[in-house]
Amino acid sequence: MYRTHTCGQLRISDAGQKVTLAGWVQKARKLGGMTFIDLRDRYGITQLVTEEDPGVGREWVIQVTGEVVERQSKNSKMPTGDIEVKIEKVNVLNKAQTPPFTIEEVSDGGEDIRAKYRYLDLRRAPLQRALALRHRLAQEIRTYLDAQGFMEIETPYLIKSTPEGARDFVVPSRMNPGEFYALPQSPQTFKQLLMVAGYDRYFQIVRCFRDEDLRADRQPEFTQIDCEMSFVEQEDVLNTFEGMMRAMFKNALGVDIPNPLPRMSWYDAMDSYGSDKPDVRFGMKIHEIGDIVKGNGFSVFDGSEYIGAIAVPGCSEYTRKQLDELTEWVKRPQVGAKGLVYIKVNADGSIKSSIDKFYTPEQLQKVADCVGAKSGDLIFVMCGPKRKTQTQLGVLRIEMGGRLGLRDPKVFAPLWIVDFPLLEWDDETRRFYAMHHPFTAPKPEHEKWFYSDRKEDLERVCANAYDFVLNGTELGGGSIRIHNADMQSRMFEVLGISKEDAEYKFGFIINAFKFGAPPHGGLAFGFDRVCALFGGQETIRDYIAFPKNNQGRDVMIESPSRIDKEQMDELFLQSTVK
Repeated sequence: MYRTHTCGQLRISDAGQKVTLAGWVQKARKLGGMTFIDLRDRYGITQLVTEEDPGVGREWVIQVTGEVVERQSKNSKMPTGDIEVKIEKVNVLNKAQTPPFTIEEVSDGGEDIRAKYRYLDLRRAPLQRALALRHRLAQEIRTYLDAQGFMEIETPYLIKSTPEGARDFVVPSRMNPGEFYALPQSPQTFKQLLMVAGYDRYFQIVRCFRDEDLRADRQPEFTQIDCEMSFVEQEDVLNTFEGMMRAMFKNALGVDIPNPLPRMSWYDAMDSYGSDKPDVRFGMKIHEIGDIVKGNGFSVFDGSEYIGAIAVPGCSEYTRKQLDELTEWVKRPQVGAKGLVYIKVNADGSIKSSIDKFYTPEQLQKVADCVGAKSGDLIFVMCGPKRKTQTQLGVLRIEMGGRLGLRDPKVFAPLWIVDFPLLEWDDETRRFYAMHHPFTAPKPEHEKWFYSDRKEDLERVCANAYDFVLNGTELGGGSIRIHNADMQSRMFEVLGISKEDAEYKFGFIINAFKFGAPPHGGLAFGFDRVCALFGGQETIRDYIAFPKNNQGRDVMIESPSRIDKEQMDELFLQSTVK
């Protein structure tokens, strides 16, 4: 055997045992006539001691045999800190070059160099903890869903391109010249077909692919907890997966979440938080103040559709420089505001604002009362089109929550968002788009508007849809699906998809509905995001073994890369890139 124990296993109760360990040399140091070596594997670190210098370097792979002894100078920060192994024999299994960065809890390597040597970065304890958490969560999911009668069924990776959301990744077919597969953005149609086939409880922890611009919580390939159920209404789905999340929080983190979870309509979320994924760990709600401030000769407000405000606690002492910086911050393209009005509610009760010329202190106090501002608070005001302005205030709210330390990653505030609009109207293309996807059913009580030809009626239709939101991040979303061919055809009609185009792209599922599709619904959780938030992080990269960078590249294996002419010819492809 290469080892009798792991490097994180030995305790004081093992003193006197002869053991064999194997792992990587974390560090070696000489003190007096003794050499101390920290030996590491993924289970932990054990200190070794010898009177002779074994001549090993950082990251060498070694095997040691020796006796477990009690340490004279114990280390309470290490699980193995009460013991050390007195070396009797060292066997070098593999020498190593000096790594390009330190493999420690906090590394001295930048993100780019650590990405290039990802296999070295993965040796670090923070990433090992991240992947261990991912593993535990996956096991909790499977255990819970199996107990609820769900079957894990795999669906294809090579499918038909139906570009209605993000761009597809496409794969040329050698056996079918000029034709292409697409990699699935989700198994949506296949899980619905499984419901038609009678597999009434399906799940899959599945890879999905979207060719879109990247950010901290987005990758071109990502993992979903994909689920579908037959003979269910919205309440059945929410209860089932609320139970799953409760089990994951309890068993993986030891955290109890509310039972039942709060629910909030999409409209309330936008009105109060400026986001359909609100972070409710802190207040700072948005309030409409148009009735208070319009009609006083301030043309910016008087000509606006909507005027909203938030009260930021304890910031009335912000300097002009700080306020100017925030004004420039909201003007960035990522926020898109034209400006920012402020009102200071000073600690002495006086009120000062950037619009004193137009408003009396009494009028400004009415604004303060409306938004719940107290002495020492700072009020920010924005105006413009309603939803756009609410979104901008929502972004500012999150920014201020972060600056004030109100977004504690160890505090969890999950909730459901429900009653989304079914459709979104786009003025530029003069057509409706599905807010979720074209297989989402309208709420039953709104079907009368769904079949109307009036734009105003269609805009009133709510989707039978729901999102699971945690700490300002959408972790999962789903809906009750359309399950009959007539309603599905009507949805394609509303979305401006011709019968011919619908038949070409979705004919297989329309036809399947004609053979007795049950009422069904489900949802999918973003597993990478779940892992990151459970681990207290905003970026998902540490929770993926081999992620891509912001350009969608794997700099370790240098992918994507060009293929040779022979491969291009086999696939009947020509490149226009020189």
